[in-house]
Amino acid sequence: MINKIGKRAFAIVFSVSILSLGACSSAPDQEDIQRVPNRSAQALYEDAKETLDSGLYARAIELLSAIDSRYPFGPFSKQVQMDLVYAHYQSGNTEQALATIDRFIRLNPNHKDLDYMYYMRGLVNIKADKNAFQEYFGIDRADRDANRTRVAFTDLSTLVKRFPQSGYAPEAKRRLVWLLNRMARYELKVATYYYEREAYLAAANRGKFVVEHYSQSSYLNAALDMMQKSYEKLGLTELSQNAKKAQALNKRTQ
Repeated sequence: MINKIGKRAFAIVFSVSILSLGACSSAPDQEDIQRVPNRSAQALYEDAKETLDSGLYARAIELLSAIDSRYPFGPFSKQVQMDLVYAHYQSGNTEQALATIDRFIRLNPNHKDLDYMYYMRGLVNIKADKNAFQEYFGIDRADRDANRTRVAFTDLSTLVKRFPQSGYAPEAKRRLVWLLNRMARYELKVATYYYEREAYLAAANRGKFVVEHYSQSSYLNAALDMMQKSYEKLGLTELSQNAKKAQALNKRTQ
């Protein structure tokens, strides 16, 4: 059985290895691109598509990057960029995926597949927010900063608002529910941290933030409860009673 010190040492080695692998696979360099045969854009794209469909994402990135470099204004240029986003996403190269998405959106503000790019931007930010290393050790990371989650929420909200008829909209809506709960849960984790350290006003404010901004989440009652008991500790009886009444009303209407 690995003791705490051994486990921590293993964790450091493991995380450094993961970072090293990520750095090696983040983007093909010029040498990688030069390994791609000098063929027509169509022939290269057919190879790239077959490779991508086979799940060979690293090689697909090499091929697609070569096409993007050699034929930046060719007939496959837009599709190549979209395929690159998908390949980078599947490979875990989130920064490269985001860079490709942002360039596409900036240069093609009226493209017919813009909904797909916003959808992928949301997925990429969700993936970037995950910490596979922490999950490997079974550590609850709900207390992590939720910045990437908020960005993903904005991306998918943009998709739903701007492209309500998009085929990606239904899935985006489902993910928005999950993201909303994720953000509310984070705020309550922070509120609990403050409450346990007797910083009751800060705890109440975090609960209030959930009520004001994430009232559609499944954490509304927990937020009201945090407000009620925090105000009670502060001696703010009226505010505590108001939170208690709101909680009772919310339970009756559920």
